[in-house]
Amino acid sequence: MTGTLLDYEAEAARYDETRGGVPRAEAAAAAVLRLLPPGTRTLLDVACGTGLVTARIARPGLTAYGADAAHAMVRTAAARLPGRAVRADARRLPLPDAAVDAVSAVWLLHLVPFTEEIVAEAARVLRPGGAFLATVDKDACHDVGSDIDALLRPYRSAAAGSDATARVTAYAASHGLEPAPGTTFTGHGQGATPRGTAEKLRRGYFASWYGTRTAAEVDALCAALAALPDQDRPRPDPEYRLARFVRRPATDR
Repeated sequence: MTGTLLDYEAEAARYDETRGGVPRAEAAAAAVLRLLPPGTRTLLDVACGTGLVTARIARPGLTAYGADAAHAMVRTAAARLPGRAVRADARRLPLPDAAVDAVSAVWLLHLVPFTEEIVAEAARVLRPGGAFLATVDKDACHDVGSDIDALLRPYRSAAAGSDATARVTAYAASHGLEPAPGTTFTGHGQGATPRGTAEKLRRGYFASWYGTRTAAEVDALCAALAALPDQDRPRPDPEYRLARFVRRPATDR
């Protein structure tokens, strides 16, 4: 257990199969589509990963582009988004100002300490009236009140996550983005099992909320998880929150 971010270059090969696959991707894409302003023609999906969600956003009249910082993720995404996937840091997008109608960031902000930079860059590339959509409060959404959560909860950081709604909303406001009604969607296939949670803890998952822990602490928590009943029965899937922020017209700024 290191408390560091996962190696997403290495994760690319197994990312989809371990993150709910197509059902979760379809739910996320449908949520994004529900929040897009009428007339949206172009969307940039930052941290697009394997492009599984991005490809399901695209449809006639709406072109979806993907950007990710990991080479392996972009290689996979490129097969799903021919000519529309690029390797890029979400803090320095290879786009001019006011270039796209929408920007999405699904399952990104909870992973990074530079949330404001991502929000600022999204605001920069958005056209007036465009929307920035981002998952928020992800770690909190994974607490579904199960017996697993009862064990994990005392270990969670008391500090608000980097994707906390209040924090993201404040950053958005400082960069000309106004909050608008959001939505939720089901994280299909993400219901935790005791055995799977212990395996993930040992591999270094949950870094965004668990932090650095000693080997003894990890061993103790894994032992407690091993004592729970129904080791391979998934607990309820989480319900993720997708927030929406709209770029104010130039005359209002």
